[in-house]
Amino acid sequence: MNYTVMILGMAAVTVFIKAAIFVLGSRAVFPPLLQQALGFVPVTVLTAIVVPMVLAPHGGGMELSLHNPQLVASIVAVLVCLATRRQLVTIVAALAIFFAWQFGGFT
Repeated sequence: MNYTVMILGMAAVTVFIKAAIFVLGSRAVFPPLLQQALGFVPVTVLTAIVVPMVLAPHGGGMELSLHNPQLVASIVAVLVCLATRRQLVTIVAALAIFFAWQFGGFT
């Protein structure tokens, strides 16, 4: 029962905030510092999701070795991105390395 109330409360708060911004439209003006800080939210959330999956893919301790295909692919992705600055090339290269490492017997 407590979990249900908690989930419903979080849903209500989320809907209220989104609805308020939607209804107010351009009349909702944020201070410049807050606007700048909100620009970092997507990068921060994505980093918080991806880094634990790369460093500890099985949920245990960190796996900082060449037996971790996620880590190898992410290192390749960073290097390809730095070299080419092309998003699609980076994704394709990282996926190719990941699958080669995962299924090619390198682990």
